[in-house]
Amino acid sequence: MKHLQWFPGHMTAAMRMMEESLKAVDGVMIVLDARAPRASLNNKLNKLFVNKKVLYVLNKADLVQPNDIKRTIQEFSQEGKECIATSTMDKRTVDLLYTKIFSLLKDKLDRNKEKGIFKPVRIMVAGIPNTGKSTIINSLCGGKKAITGNKAGVTKGKQWVRLRELELLDTPGTMPPAFENQTLAKHLAYIGSMNDANIDFNDLAFELLAELKDKYPELLKSKYSIDDLGVETLDLFNAICVRRGFLRRGGDYDYERCATAIIDDFRKGRIGKIILD
Repeated sequence: MKHLQWFPGHMTAAMRMMEESLKAVDGVMIVLDARAPRASLNNKLNKLFVNKKVLYVLNKADLVQPNDIKRTIQEFSQEGKECIATSTMDKRTVDLLYTKIFSLLKDKLDRNKEKGIFKPVRIMVAGIPNTGKSTIINSLCGGKKAITGNKAGVTKGKQWVRLRELELLDTPGTMPPAFENQTLAKHLAYIGSMNDANIDFNDLAFELLAELKDKYPELLKSKYSIDDLGVETLDLFNAICVRRGFLRRGGDYDYERCATAIIDDFRKGRIGKIILD
C-alpha cells in the first residue's frame, strides 16, 4: 500500500485560527475516535493546547467493547489526560460529558464566582476529521446547530454554538502535517478520517482484512460466514467476494465492490466492536 498522507491547505489556516482563538476560550475538548484513540491524537494540537485545560473525548464508544474503553481511559489517566467516553447514540453519556466539562473548569468557575463574574464557559472543540465533533456539539445542544457529515473535512471554518451556560467553538478537523507511523495512518483511513477520494480502497480493504484476521479472526468468521480464513489474506478477500456475490461475468472477483463493502461494514460496526490501537 502506498504511503498515506493527507494535509489539505486549509488545515494550515485552521491550525492558525485555533491558535488565535485560544485566548477566547476557557478550555479545550479534543474528540477522538474510540476505535483508534492513539491514531486520533494529533501531537501538534497537544503542543498548541499545553496551557489550557484539556478534556479528551473517546467518541463512538458504542463501536468498541466496554473493557477496551475502560483500558484506554486508564492509560490516558496514567498519562495525565482527563478522558471520558461518549456515544451520541446514548444520551446518558452526553449528559455525563456536559457535567464533566464544568467539573474540569471548577477552579476557574469558583474564582469567577468569588469575583462576582457569571459568564458562560467557553470550550474549543478540536480533533482530526470525522471523529464526530459537530455531532457531539449538536447532542450537547439538543438540536442541530453545527454542520455535520459522514466524510472527512465537512467543517471548513470556525463557528460558535451558544447554550445558556456553555459556548462551544466548532473547529475544522486537523491532521498532523506528516505521518511518521504508517500503521496509525492506516487506522485513520479505516475509520474515514482521510479523504476517501485519495485512497485505493482495494489496498485499504486488503490491509484492514490482514489486521482483523490477526486481531479479530472470530468476528470475521461470524460476519462473513467463513469457517477457514485461509493462509493468505487474498484467500479471505476471495472468499468474501464469493459469499457476498461480488463476481464479474466469467467468475472473476469484483474486488472494487467487495472492498467498498468491507470498509463500509467496518465503519458502521457491522463486523463487530473493534479497537485498532
